[in-house]
Amino acid sequence: MMSPSPEDSLDSVVRHTTDNGVSWITLNRPAALNAITPDQRERLISLFEGASGDPAVRAVVLTATGKGFCAGADLRGPSANGPRGERIPGDVARLIRSGAQRLIAAVLDCEKPVIAAVNGTAAGLGAHLALACDLVLAAESATFIEVFVRRGLVPDGGGTYLLPRLTGPQRAKELLFFGDRLPAAEAERLGLVNRVVPDAELAATTRSWAERLATGPTRAIALTKALVNASLDACRATAFAAEATAQEINMTTDDAHEGVRAFTERRTPDYRGR
Repeated sequence: MMSPSPEDSLDSVVRHTTDNGVSWITLNRPAALNAITPDQRERLISLFEGASGDPAVRAVVLTATGKGFCAGADLRGPSANGPRGERIPGDVARLIRSGAQRLIAAVLDCEKPVIAAVNGTAAGLGAHLALACDLVLAAESATFIEVFVRRGLVPDGGGTYLLPRLTGPQRAKELLFFGDRLPAAEAERLGLVNRVVPDAELAATTRSWAERLATGPTRAIALTKALVNASLDACRATAFAAEATAQEINMTTDDAHEGVRAFTERRTPDYRGR
């Protein structure tokens, strides 16, 4: 993995545009297979947090350039291992909490639906970054690798939280214990990927899904996302109570009123994200 050169600005290595209500975030360090430096991580967190409160953004897409989606954290950057000098007990845990885990939490907590368009290899933190997204589209050539065991490391960046909830504990352990390369088609079969498409169709399919989300009832989708995520750690009573409360909140939105009116008037609703 290559460290970014001085001329690489954050704007160039993490591209960002907003188009038709969709925030497009593109990792752009193809020579490094889009490994993430600390500065890039902070920019990504800022973009996901910003999307939550921006009424112009109604869906988010995370994708990348080149042959890799994301090779994980850049372990060769000058600040990847924290300040130089003697390591103090707790340093590693603090680094993970303030770094990789904050990034994954920013995706999970984003109040807009997030699509991962996985164009190539997603390894380590890069795999977890994709799996934290609400919907995952993968090119046929994409692969997922739980690379931590190959380095003698424990998975971090939310891997031991995300994988069991997506595949079940036995499958998760298989992926985490062996670190084998998982082709896109197999990832789809295991429930890690929503749809696998030919490489040439990934961009068009992603745009279609994103723009469909961007014309939907934004607040209802945000509340639905929060309910589904919370339900994985809640008992039935808690989940039912949260669902009822979310619907109470949602019924105060303009989009909910528009949806009901459109149904009674037998027309297509015109949602505005409010």
